[in-house]
This record gives sequence, structure tokens and C-alpha cells, in this order.
Amino acid sequence: MFTISTFHFLNELAQNNSRAWFAQNAWRYETLVCEPALNFIEAMAPKLREFAPHFQADARKTGGSLLRIFRDTRFSHDKTPYKTNIGLLFRHAQGKDIHAPSYYLHIANEECFLGAGCWHPGSHALQMIRTQIADSPDNWLKIRDDEKFLTDWKLAGASLTRPPRGFSAEQPAIEDIKRKDFVAVATLTPNDVTSPAFAELVAKRFASATPLVNYLCRAQQIRY
Repeated sequence: MFTISTFHFLNELAQNNSRAWFAQNAWRYETLVCEPALNFIEAMAPKLREFAPHFQADARKTGGSLLRIFRDTRFSHDKTPYKTNIGLLFRHAQGKDIHAPSYYLHIANEECFLGAGCWHPGSHALQMIRTQIADSPDNWLKIRDDEKFLTDWKLAGASLTRPPRGFSAEQPAIEDIKRKDFVAVATLTPNDVTSPAFAELVAKRFASATPLVNYLCRAQQIRY
């Protein structure tokens, strides 16, 4: 289980983001981040199978749902070597081969949140999603404006300033067709994260995003 000590570790890492400090505190990373994260992933596996059977809770330490703590600094002015957040990504079984939707958990001192949907989909996937909305805007709007969905989630991400090529400005739901990301975000608190019932809370929130994620799968002809 994540504890307040997990947040303390992330805060100290942000203030001492160096390989030397991390080497001295690697045991804390293992104890306060890796172990609770992998335990959480294991707890999520049967819950995901209930409502999203093609999405994977992979509890491997490397190559699974727990994202690497090492930053890719090759093209960044910021050369600090480590991320100061915990990221868990529950990918579609085909997710490494296509731009499938996913479920995501982000834990940091600055903010904690859940994500569901397609973040930065490729051009082909984006075109398929936009075409699906244009062809059946009422179906999309029903999902987007559903009260149960809006209780926990809000759509986020970047958008174009003008309609994409091939879509009219008069098209219903054009503001959504202009989106470059089709992702929803649900905020969490540190108390949520450290609760013994955290896995149950996350599963419930993810399940309430099922209509959105299912829609995005169908738009790309992927099984949900």
C-alpha cells in the first residue's frame, strides 16, 4: 500500500534529483515505490478483467504497468535523471502495436489523477476517431455528456485551433473533432492514494470511463 512516506520520498527526490542521491536511497525507492506499486497492480488485475478484459495489469518490475523512473533527457534542456512521479499504465493487449486507449494512474506531490483514453494518438488513429465522431455525433455526445461520467471525469488534452482537414466548421461536435487527445482525467487526493481501499476506488473510477474507452476502441476497430 502507498503511504505518506511514498510522498515524502518523491518530495526528497525532487529536491535531490541526482544519481548519487538516488544510489544512496535506492532501497527506499524499492520499499516505498516499487513494492506498493507492484502490489497495487496485482490487486488491479482481477478488477480490470471484470470490465476491461483486454487491458493488462502487468506486475513485472520492468516492461510492465509500472513506468520507468528514468527520464529520457536526450532532447531536453532539463537533464535531471529521474521522474518525480509514479506512473502506472494499464495498456490494451495490442497497445504496443497500435495507438489503443489505456488507463493510467499518476501519483506525485503536485497532483494525483487517473487518465482514460488516447493520449497523443498517431495520425491514423486520430483520423479514425474523428471520423467516428463525425459519422455519429449523437453517440459521442451521449457519452461525453453522461452525468455519471461527468461525476468523476473531465476531458483534457490539446486541441487544434481550426477544424482538421476534411472536416467542416459546421460539423456537429466540431470542437471535439478538433481534439488532438481523446483522454479524460479524474482527480485524486493523497488520502485516496494512501487509503486501504485505493484499488477499489480506482477500479470504480476506471469502470465509469468504460463508455469512453469502449467508444475509442470501436473507432479503431479494437476489441474492448
